[in-house]
Amino acid sequence: MEVNTSSPMDEFCGSTFWNSTETWWTTDPDFTPCFEQTVLVWTPCAFYWLFVVFDFYYLKASLDRNIPWNKLNVSKALVNVGLLVLTALDLIMALIKKGGDDQPPLYKLDVWGPIIKFATFLLIFLFIPLNRKYGVQTTGCQFLFWFLLTIFSIPRCRTEVRADRLRQQLLESQQEDLEYAWEEYQYTSFFVFFTFTSIMLILNCFADGMPRQTKYQRGENEIPELSASFLSRITYQWFDKMALKGYRNPLEEKDLWDLRPQDSCSEVMPTFAYHWNQNVRKNYKGRARVEPKAQFSNGNVTFENPHGEKNGRKKGVASIMPPIYKSFGGVFMFGALMKLFTDCLTFAQPQVLSLIISFVEDQDKEKQPEWKGILYSVLLFVLAAAQTFILGQYFHRMFIVGLRIRTALINAIYRKALRISNSTKKESTVGEIVNLMAVDAQRFMELTTYLNMIWSAPLQIGLALFFLWQQLGPSVLAGLAVMIILIPVNGVIASRIKTYQIRQMKYKDERVKLMNEVLSGIKVLKLYAWEPSFEKQVLDIRDKEIATLRSTAYLNASTSFLWSCAPFLVSLVTFATYVLIDENNVLDATKTFVSLSLFNILRFPLTMLPMLITNLVQTQVSVNRINKFLNSEELDPNSVLHDPSKPHPMSIENGEFSWGDEITLRNINIEVRKSSLVALVGTVGSGKSSVVQAFLGEMEKLAGVVNTVGKLAYVPQQAWIQNATVRDNILFGQTYDRKRYNKVIDACALRADIDILSAGDQTEIGEKGINLSGGQKQRISLARAVYSDADLYLLDDPLSAVDAHVGKHIFEEVIGPKGMLARKSRVLVTHGVTFLPQVDSIYVMKAGEISESGTFDQLVKNKGAFADFIIQHLQDGNEEEEELNQIKRQISSTADDPELIGSVEKAIKLARTESLSDSISVTSADSLMGRGNSLRRRAKRQDSHDSVASAASLKKKQEVEGKLIETEKSQTGGVDFAVYKHYIKSVGIFLSVATLVLNFVFQAFQIGSNLWLTKWANDQRVENDTSLRDMYLGVYGAFGFGQVLTNFFSSLAISLGCLECSRVLHNTLLHFNLRWPMELFDTTPLGRVVNRFSKDIDTIDIILPLNIRVVLMQAFMVLATIVVISLSTPIFLAVIVPIAILYYFAQRFYVATSRQLMRLESVSRSPIYSHFGETVTGASTIRAYNVGDRFIEESDAKVDKNQVCKYPSVIANRWLAIRLEMVGNLIILFASLFAVLGGQTNPGLVGLSVSYALQVTQTLNWLVRMTSDIETNIVSVERIKEYGETKQEAPWELEADKNKPKNWPEEGRVEFQNFQVRYREGLDLVLRGVSFNIKGGEKVGIVGRTGAGKSSLTLALFRIIESAGGRIAIDGVDIATMGLHMLRSRLTIIPQDPVLFSGSLRMNLDPFEVNTDDEIWKALELSHLKLFVKSLAAGLNHEIAEGGENLSVGQRQLVCLARALLRKTKVLVLDEATAAVDLETDDLIQKTIRTEFKECTVLTIAHRLNTILDSDKVIVLDKGQITEFASPTELLDNPKSAFYSMAKDANLV
Repeated sequence: MEVNTSSPMDEFCGSTFWNSTETWWTTDPDFTPCFEQTVLVWTPCAFYWLFVVFDFYYLKASLDRNIPWNKLNVSKALVNVGLLVLTALDLIMALIKKGGDDQPPLYKLDVWGPIIKFATFLLIFLFIPLNRKYGVQTTGCQFLFWFLLTIFSIPRCRTEVRADRLRQQLLESQQEDLEYAWEEYQYTSFFVFFTFTSIMLILNCFADGMPRQTKYQRGENEIPELSASFLSRITYQWFDKMALKGYRNPLEEKDLWDLRPQDSCSEVMPTFAYHWNQNVRKNYKGRARVEPKAQFSNGNVTFENPHGEKNGRKKGVASIMPPIYKSFGGVFMFGALMKLFTDCLTFAQPQVLSLIISFVEDQDKEKQPEWKGILYSVLLFVLAAAQTFILGQYFHRMFIVGLRIRTALINAIYRKALRISNSTKKESTVGEIVNLMAVDAQRFMELTTYLNMIWSAPLQIGLALFFLWQQLGPSVLAGLAVMIILIPVNGVIASRIKTYQIRQMKYKDERVKLMNEVLSGIKVLKLYAWEPSFEKQVLDIRDKEIATLRSTAYLNASTSFLWSCAPFLVSLVTFATYVLIDENNVLDATKTFVSLSLFNILRFPLTMLPMLITNLVQTQVSVNRINKFLNSEELDPNSVLHDPSKPHPMSIENGEFSWGDEITLRNINIEVRKSSLVALVGTVGSGKSSVVQAFLGEMEKLAGVVNTVGKLAYVPQQAWIQNATVRDNILFGQTYDRKRYNKVIDACALRADIDILSAGDQTEIGEKGINLSGGQKQRISLARAVYSDADLYLLDDPLSAVDAHVGKHIFEEVIGPKGMLARKSRVLVTHGVTFLPQVDSIYVMKAGEISESGTFDQLVKNKGAFADFIIQHLQDGNEEEEELNQIKRQISSTADDPELIGSVEKAIKLARTESLSDSISVTSADSLMGRGNSLRRRAKRQDSHDSVASAASLKKKQEVEGKLIETEKSQTGGVDFAVYKHYIKSVGIFLSVATLVLNFVFQAFQIGSNLWLTKWANDQRVENDTSLRDMYLGVYGAFGFGQVLTNFFSSLAISLGCLECSRVLHNTLLHFNLRWPMELFDTTPLGRVVNRFSKDIDTIDIILPLNIRVVLMQAFMVLATIVVISLSTPIFLAVIVPIAILYYFAQRFYVATSRQLMRLESVSRSPIYSHFGETVTGASTIRAYNVGDRFIEESDAKVDKNQVCKYPSVIANRWLAIRLEMVGNLIILFASLFAVLGGQTNPGLVGLSVSYALQVTQTLNWLVRMTSDIETNIVSVERIKEYGETKQEAPWELEADKNKPKNWPEEGRVEFQNFQVRYREGLDLVLRGVSFNIKGGEKVGIVGRTGAGKSSLTLALFRIIESAGGRIAIDGVDIATMGLHMLRSRLTIIPQDPVLFSGSLRMNLDPFEVNTDDEIWKALELSHLKLFVKSLAAGLNHEIAEGGENLSVGQRQLVCLARALLRKTKVLVLDEATAAVDLETDDLIQKTIRTEFKECTVLTIAHRLNTILDSDKVIVLDKGQITEFASPTELLDNPKSAFYSMAKDANLV
């Protein structure tokens, strides 16, 4: 057989390499044997050699070692050996059987073919032991190699089988012997080879066994991804388990997998720290010390301080960007490569589409071979599928990079925050520093996914334009121009929207602030019956907010309108230009639909670019903020020396210190001898605390030497309490030693407090110690120091917040010469004079210097600053009588200074008069200590005034051990249909229907315009008839116009409907909330209610409308696609059902799992930030105790825990995307297949259906995302609905009220008849059958110990708590029969805690604006505020800050008096303030009440007995019953009466 040697390849094979008639122009296509044996074998080999670098990289990067031999890797090795033997045999056989005399000639192919295969198999064989040794369980390159090799060998199977059949026929037909030895051998060898490759492919579908050695413990709960095979990884099949679990029942934290070690802090941090430190070093000139790579020393990564030593000359700011590139750039670049690949694939699709259309067009002229059509459809599907898988991996990689960057940044910020100097701290608030972590680091993470769009978007735009130019020539530019013009228009609208958003945020903040105040002061509002006024205020702000939102809605509709009509306008302009420039330009199906699909591709990058640019700018801002923080100044670790050779354990010599600006302390010389107690005293602001900070190294040392030797413990002035249990706060990371612990608790007088707490010392303390009193916090802080058993103690005024008795107890048991710390060296800052005689030496501070020092006796004799200090201190008069006597004795024994002694005596007198009726006789301090300390008494006294039954009983009843307040229900599972119904009802039937109809019409127009295009493209007559052409163009335009209008109105209808709905929901929420009974406010934390008003209303205002709009658009899109495809190929409907089922399942599984993962993630995110906030506040304590490392570990653990929740939700996203896109790809496959096979002859319709199908993947994806978003966000509606269905208090107004006289009550008779009341269902009675009569105008005092029910009496009078039996009548009318407002507005109360609201002073006095200015001024004059208000610039319109912060407590009390004077009703209740008012103000108030309320009935709840000695009657309550009811004189005459004993306690008799 003569071979025509035309090409080098032909020579190489000895046969034809490519024959197009045989391969393409035929109904039975086949490749030539030469092509099959070269290209189809070498392509996979080349692929493998090209990408083998990745395999080497995975070996290097693996954290594991040593996979044991198992069935899988042994069989791989055996099959591989088999292949090696086979290829070697091929070569040998070729040399034996060919090239001889009577044998066929030997070609190069016979030698080189086996050699190339042998080399490749050998390389793969080498990787089997290598992968085993380095613990790599699966490799993608090998899987792909075997996959390609198997697929590419299939054509050759067909060829070989056919050739064999031919040989058999020849042998049968011809008798003579034909020599086929070589062919027979090849046939056998090929099929053995094919079997082996197929087996290898199957083996490569599984991952290898678990490695024996791993760097990190791989637990039961390890993430299956680590040992998933390549196939399972790209399809995310390993995630199925979790999706299933989440679908069956809501996921909980224990269901989550462990973090992948590569993503944990312990892997990410060292790399980042290493690059950061390199970067910092590069910034210094002249410091060339080389440091080892950041090593893990017991889990600590060290970050160098970029601020540098004072002398190092600095080049610039060390930025976080270079370390980020270096640490995470590799993965990112790999991702970028994938992105490039998918971008190219995107543009291959329209090309295949044009092939399909031309295939259908040619069908008309002559019958085309069917296999080409099938090939095109399959090709389209393969392209789409490849794109799906690669994009899945791309996003996954990008998310991981984002997560790692976030981890690195959060940890770097955390480590820095532990070391910043005080001047840095002053520059920014704790909130700002926490924001660096919460906002800025988070922003990075969100950006990484889109970062590649920077180069990808221009590339896509460029490619699209290039292909469009090929289709339509220069007229493309017209379309492009439209797109470009739309960008700035959009920009303008966007900036308008932004201003509206800012305005709306402002209103929202105002509204939430007001709500916050209303809810904080709700009790006062109820007592005054002021709710309607405040409800109106809130609604006014809300109306402004709604108006702003409405403007935004119009703008949003216009942008959506622009974007929806953009693609249409672009195609209209382009096609119009195209047909109008030149008579000869005719639109045919190919041009039309390829262009349309290219325009669709263009849409995405054009929308993304502007968004991306703003995002980049924001991220740049974040980078700068983080850089500024990481480059800020740190504390100098060498400012405090630890030199054991110095004589004393703590000393400062000639110290000068500053807080970063001017000098605060100068000439400080202090020495603390071993085991001595040194006191620092001085007036406020004289620098006492600063000295303590100087010992800790917190201040900037300008001169001198500070030295401390030994372990430090520190008690700050403001106790720093962590959000943990009481015990954890005291242990502070030490081990628990029961004996020592109990000793410490008793010494610090915490035993009684711990008994009160619901779960003892396991009670959880809220953030910043919110559920403890100041004294309790201070004592816990002290207990922490005592328990830590250090050598040196710095106590910064630890006794300031505690009662005198407790202070005395603590001093004796802990600090003093006989206390637990007697053997330690202690520095005590104190304000109290009492303990000074017992300390070893005293340093007196004055204006930042030490003015004198010595023992107590020496200093008193000196008559210097110390004597002045004592006199000044005694005049403040806050010491107890007994202690003053002690000091008097001490002073008179040492100094004969009459002035000093005189001031002591004066103080003793003052102390006597101040004694309270509530207190148990003060003199017996010791008996008190036995009975539990006075703090308990004090805490109780404060609580009994709240309407809450004393806090202790409240907690006991309703707390699950130690947890705070009822826990909020986190919704699990789906949302009831009732909620959706409620929402739609709130939107209104008309708007709901209108929206649906408009959307429907919009899609109809869109389909119409596209069908019109196909008609136009298929119409042959247009070529020579311009009028026909213009008619087509006109109708096309009209369709477009219809689209644009319906789109605008539909998005408007949705926005306005949702707005109406959120208005309705907010108003009902507010309406019901203000009508709650008081008990609900007591059991629901304020924050939770405010959350409804801020977060949930916000969701309903902004997020839900957006979600709903998108979902409706997309759902109609999908419907339209199905309609269009079914129009062109009706058989498609048969496939739609199974596809829909697939889709539905993917959606259900995903929504259930993803929703729960999101919840878990947001729950696990806040601890990172709150822990960080806590750390920043307590940094000095953490440093003093030297536990920074522990806190860093805690923070790392919290970040890791958040990643544990975050990672699966990222994967769930990809899992869904891949499944849905495959569903979409199936739609593409069937749409194109049916179009080709169904004998469809209308090329336009085919083009239309396929171009619709190409868009469907994105749409499906979005649809699921958004429906799940709606399900997540509709929960807000559910919560608001739930609050609207709570219990309400009695109605505010009743019809019957109108018949009551205008000036009821006229006399003010009050009678209680066998009255009983309890705070809430299930609690004990607080008043048990109280009966008494008060005549009109009588003045009655009510006294009794804490918890006797005094406050309950007044609350019952106002019906804040409803009766449980008996009745109260005022002027003979039963108060239970009238509306609450009628009752409350006719009584007056001056409550104990003066509550003011932010707003003008006038609004605080008269919120309903019923009084004239003169009346108000009169009231102010009587309440002694007139002069003060006159002195204000704004007078009555003076703005009062939130909670009345800008008035003193006394002034606030007087404002409350003025309110009472303005109302002036017949019955006045005076709930007396305990501590708020100084004696003078108190006298003023009493005088005013005696004169102004002469005619009225006055009920006074007394705490100071002397205020009620002149009243007409006294009621003595005990345990909810009246024990005595008579005039005070009568009771005082009877020494057996309880009233007498109280008076005696108060030194009044």
